[in-house]
Amino acid sequence: MLLLSIETTCDETAAAVIRDDLHVVSSVVSSQDALHQRYKGVVPEIAARAHVERILPVIAETLRKANITLADLSAIAVATTPGLAGSLLVGLAAAKALSLATGKPLIAINHLHAHVYACRLAAQQEVFPCVGFIVSGGHTNLYRCAGPCEFEYLGGTIDDAAGEAFDKVAAMLGLPYPGGPAISRIAQQGNPQAFAFPRSYWHDDSQLQFSFSGLKTAVRYAIAGPGKPLPEQQLEPQLQANLAASFQTAVVESLVDKCAAALRITQLPRLCVGGGVAANALFRERLTQEMQRCRKQLFFAPPELCTDNAVMGAIAWEKFRAGQFETLSADIRPGLDRG
Repeated sequence: MLLLSIETTCDETAAAVIRDDLHVVSSVVSSQDALHQRYKGVVPEIAARAHVERILPVIAETLRKANITLADLSAIAVATTPGLAGSLLVGLAAAKALSLATGKPLIAINHLHAHVYACRLAAQQEVFPCVGFIVSGGHTNLYRCAGPCEFEYLGGTIDDAAGEAFDKVAAMLGLPYPGGPAISRIAQQGNPQAFAFPRSYWHDDSQLQFSFSGLKTAVRYAIAGPGKPLPEQQLEPQLQANLAASFQTAVVESLVDKCAAALRITQLPRLCVGGGVAANALFRERLTQEMQRCRKQLFFAPPELCTDNAVMGAIAWEKFRAGQFETLSADIRPGLDRG
C-alpha cells in the first residue's frame, strides 16, 4: 500500500510517497531559503504565498516520480501541527481536497513527532520507547516516547529555539541565512574558549528546560557592548570565528546536558534526535561521546531528514494501522507544541 505525505509547516513545500513497509518511493522538497535570505529569517506571509504557488506542482512531481496516480494511494497524510498558521492551512486544504476527490482516508500528523520518527526510518529497526529530542529553528523539545503515537512532553525552551538563536547570532556576525551552517563553518577557525558565554539551567536535572535569549544577548554585548548598536562594518575575521565557536559550544553543551538529564530522569534506554540543528557536526560528536559514556543507545535522523521534509510523514502508517483517521472538519494547531 502507498500513502501521500504532505509537509508545509514552515518554509519548505514537500511531498512524498511512502510504502507501508516504510520504503520511500519518491520525495520532493521545494526550498524557500532564497525568498527569506534578505530578511534573515522566515516571513510567514511570504512562506504561505509560496506554498500556494508550489503545493500542486510539488504533489504532481512526487506522483510522477513514483509512477503512480492518486487512485493508487491508500491514504493522504498531512502535518497539521505545530507551525505557521498560513503555511499549515495550505497543506491541510490540499490534503482535504485530495481526500474528498479520491475518497481516501485523511491522516493528521504532528510535525515534531514525525521528526523523531525519522530516526525509526533511518535505523530500520524499532526505536521505541525512547527519549525524543527535536532541536530545530522553531523548537527545542524533549519527549518521553512510549510508542510512535504516545508522546509526553518533558520540557523545552522557554524563549528562543536553538536554531532560531543560531539564525539571530549569525545575523549579528554578518553571516548569511540560514545561520546554523554558516556558524558551524566559520567556527572551525575559531577558539571555543575565547568567550565565556552563559549556559542556562546547566547541570540542573530538576529543570528540563532551555533558554538561549541570555546567550544571544551575551554575544551582542561581546560585539558592541551594552546599550550600543551593532557595528556597521564587518567584524575582524578571527574575532568573528571566535565568537561563532564560543557561541556554538555554549549551545551544544546545553543541548547535550539536558539530553543526558532526560535519560537519567526517565531511565529510558535510548535517545532519538531530529530537527535541523541535529545536522550540526559538533552537536553530533559531543552527544555521541556523552551517550557512549552513559551507555545509552543513540539514533540521529540522517542529515537529509533533519530539515523539514515529507518523508518523515511515514509516521502516518502508525496511525493508519491504529485507525486514527480525520474527518474533513480537521483543523490546524499552529504555534508551539507542548504534547
